[in-house]
Amino acid sequence: MSHNEQTVYLNGQYLPINQAQVSVLDRGFLFGDGVYEVIPVFANKPFRLHEHLLRLDDSLNGIRLASPFDHKGWKALFTSLIEKSGGGNLSIYLQVTRGVTDKRDHALPKEPQPTVFVMCSPMPASAPPEEQKGACAITLEDNRWHACNVKAITLLANILLRQKAVDKGCAEAILLRDGMVTEGAASNLFAVIDSKLVTPPKSNHVLPGITRDLIIELANANGLPCEERTISAVELRQASEVWVTSSTREILPIIKLDEQQIGTGKPGPLWLKMQMLYQNYKQLLKQTQ
Repeated sequence: MSHNEQTVYLNGQYLPINQAQVSVLDRGFLFGDGVYEVIPVFANKPFRLHEHLLRLDDSLNGIRLASPFDHKGWKALFTSLIEKSGGGNLSIYLQVTRGVTDKRDHALPKEPQPTVFVMCSPMPASAPPEEQKGACAITLEDNRWHACNVKAITLLANILLRQKAVDKGCAEAILLRDGMVTEGAASNLFAVIDSKLVTPPKSNHVLPGITRDLIIELANANGLPCEERTISAVELRQASEVWVTSSTREILPIIKLDEQQIGTGKPGPLWLKMQMLYQNYKQLLKQTQ
């Protein structure tokens, strides 16, 4: 399927992507006033759908916007779009903005008519090569707003931070606030410190990652020591393993940080174990769905 033949959902209609249009007075365009989700699809089934929809609810509540669909409605929409997209391994992108208003005004409209946009894009079935051999990252000061737990479409700060990593040939920027790690510019973070898996606790400075939560679940279910606590920049640099996680990247080992080697400079034993547990979990889910 070529890009131009891609079918998307926009405000009640299924359209070819090149026919989907949004008003220039949409608050998403004017203010970045909206939220989004990215949901992987394996063998036609959205992965951890319930958890993604709960996070969407939290994001919508965080910006004071009622959800345009209940969970059953979202699921029906996704099922239909997955079918129209040919199925397989896909990535669902959904975006809800506060919609079109008759004038540009910061104040929230009394009765917003949300704009709902959903598209499915093909997702490679196998992990990218860098995931197997590891990637490099840099640390940067976290200069984003104080509501990073809301998955808002206003991503300019994240984009500029991640671009600094890309400019240096790195996969990610790991962010520090007051000398403590928060997360990656487009990911959550784990470190192996004294043989224990550690990740920063949820807060308004951290997006509650679906992959992050699953890794904690898998660690607890398989007897791997795991702790949610603050991690200092010093501890991070001394960690034997560092990973960044997200729905699309899954678990990416970081083998070099600020041009300094992490651990052995190769993906570590705990990553290998978690990677196996994660892939097995996906396979099991495919068989039971």
